[in-house]
Amino acid sequence: MLALPSELLLLWHEHRIELLLSAGFFLACVRVAIHRRQRPAKPELSSPSPLVVDIKAPQTVKDVLEKPVEPSPRLSTTSAALKPSSGPRRVKGVRKTKASSPEGRQSAAFDTIEPHIFYFSLSGSTKSFAQHLHQSLLQSSDDLLLPAVLHDLTDIDYDDFFIAPPKTPHPRAAPFYLLLLPTYDISTELDNFLSNLQETHHDFRIDTHPLSGLAGYSVFGFGDKHEWPSEDAGFCTQAVQVDKWMARLTGGKRAFPLGTADVKSGAETSFEEWSVGLNTAFTDVAAAKGLGLGVEGSGDAVESGSEDDDDDAGIKPPRTGDLEDLKAPVPIDFTTAKAIVKPMVPTTSPTYAALTKQGYTIVGTHSGVKICRWTKSALRGRGSCYKYSFYGIQSHLCMEATPSLSCSNKCVFCWRHGTNPVSTTWKWTVDPPDEIFVGLKEGHYKKIKMMKGVPGVRAERFQEAMTIRHCALSLVGEPIFYPHINELLAMLHKEHVSTFLVCNAQHPDQLAALGPVTQLYVSIDASNKESLKKIDRPLHRDFWERFLRCMDILREKRFTHRTVFRLTLVKGFNIEEEAEGYADLVQRALPSFVEVKGVTYCGTSTAAGAGLTMRNVPFYEEVSAFVLALEAALLKRGLQYGIAAEHAHSCCILLADKTRFFRSDETDTTERWHTLIDYPKFFKCLESGEQFRPEDYVGAATPEWALWGNGGFDPRDERVDRKGRKIEESKE
Repeated sequence: MLALPSELLLLWHEHRIELLLSAGFFLACVRVAIHRRQRPAKPELSSPSPLVVDIKAPQTVKDVLEKPVEPSPRLSTTSAALKPSSGPRRVKGVRKTKASSPEGRQSAAFDTIEPHIFYFSLSGSTKSFAQHLHQSLLQSSDDLLLPAVLHDLTDIDYDDFFIAPPKTPHPRAAPFYLLLLPTYDISTELDNFLSNLQETHHDFRIDTHPLSGLAGYSVFGFGDKHEWPSEDAGFCTQAVQVDKWMARLTGGKRAFPLGTADVKSGAETSFEEWSVGLNTAFTDVAAAKGLGLGVEGSGDAVESGSEDDDDDAGIKPPRTGDLEDLKAPVPIDFTTAKAIVKPMVPTTSPTYAALTKQGYTIVGTHSGVKICRWTKSALRGRGSCYKYSFYGIQSHLCMEATPSLSCSNKCVFCWRHGTNPVSTTWKWTVDPPDEIFVGLKEGHYKKIKMMKGVPGVRAERFQEAMTIRHCALSLVGEPIFYPHINELLAMLHKEHVSTFLVCNAQHPDQLAALGPVTQLYVSIDASNKESLKKIDRPLHRDFWERFLRCMDILREKRFTHRTVFRLTLVKGFNIEEEAEGYADLVQRALPSFVEVKGVTYCGTSTAAGAGLTMRNVPFYEEVSAFVLALEAALLKRGLQYGIAAEHAHSCCILLADKTRFFRSDETDTTERWHTLIDYPKFFKCLESGEQFRPEDYVGAATPEWALWGNGGFDPRDERVDRKGRKIEESKE
């Protein structure tokens, strides 16, 4: 019994090859048998049936060939399930289309539409039409429409709406864009809007049709046929261009034709007809009935004027001669090649009317001057602005002006929303600096003379004010944008007028080329890219790179210029938890001073439209807390900055570099803050023609009443409230 396993093992070793081969053969036979059982039965082969022709009727070759062949009667009965052949497949010249729904159309990818109404208006007429359309859509009982959203083009970030469609509150909803646009022959926000659409289309980083997710779009333009009788002559030209760029960005989703109206004749009727047509467009788009891209049998939908042409939105390039006449291309400076030689602010323009209504005197075609409230206050002995507390400039001796009313930002706290021109490049006529210089002085003196009859104006200060001693180039716009800014500065300095120039850190080339100024400011409104975009709303797409480059240029200029960071604090935008970020920027640029000021709310509807209300204005205690946090952050980085002075009435506090401006002087060995400027020394250094540093014209010690903790109001002046009543000083 125990030997049996060993015997079997011996047999296996002797005959294992034969056993394995036999098993393999057996399995192969089983596999073949299973395969044969699964194969369908084949019909029996037979000779083809003879072709039978009916000789009683005339036959053609085509008739014979197209006559179906009867199946052979000798086919096996096992093939009864097979259908007889219907002959060779006939191919017809018809394009195969997708299966349609019972209504003959495909179902839409969305159930509802969210209208977005975009408008631009200087005089307010286009805004009223947009508001009327907005209200009519809100009152619509159509379940197809979500509540309409109204947008002022001056108050939005284009990237939020024109690089990709905005998100809708409903998962099966799609935005529908309605654009209401006037036409102006001056530089306005519309020019920047058109440039943005063009740049988006040509940006290789963005999809070819980034707005293809829209349900559709339609444009309505307002123009003046008396001035521009036809489209070729300029009637509604900006609306026409926007319509064409939108066609490209959406992939041809024009849901209703471009509407136009003459503002002097029947604009209401034309707009009403267009509005009624929109209702049909909404229904057709949601029902997937198409976007009107042609009717079957009518030929190509786009037979001419294709919007996919290479020219820019329909602007045809000039015709060239024969190929033999073509010469080598001439290098082109694309920053100036498209410059439009026209005034920035013509006297007949709405911009001119709006700015003059706000108290500006427009000088030439692009400059301006305005008397500020602190000048009026100083004339009546009611105090000067923070520049007097910090730097020794009496406000009644100061002229506030700008050689460029245009800016490249749309800051939320700007007082001139939608009124001053905006652009990223200079594209207007350039007034000579000597004419600007004369015009600014004349405009300022004219405004000072208008104060001579105001109650409370002091005679001695009125006489002093007739000699300008300081110019603050910070009124509106971007002064450094003016091509001849250095020549204008030299003219001011020649008459011993000191200069404070403020720029917005978006023009690094101009900043690098800037000549001597008494003090150079750079507005620092945020500490990071996201916040800067939110609060300054810059026009340049590379705004952050430009900003950082300006920081590096400012660091280089700290040995030749008194440099200042100007921080405007806006609650809810750039205060919360940003002290560390601002400290990093200070470490990068090493400015002489850091001015921290709470935003001033002007109370206009345009400011509210930009998202700014009184709730965004910080209290002085909040500004003080921020300055203390910033000082601590700078000390942590080893930077010796300290709180030097304040002007509580302006909600403004000054940080200064201790290593340069906390010092003793010839008459007093005690170290004190020296933030004031010795203006005669500045002009002496300037006229010497030699290199000089900011330390060479440091003035006397900062007065005691201006130091941190003392309020910063000159005790020789009289404080009053808004109604002119004297404010009693606290006895504590």
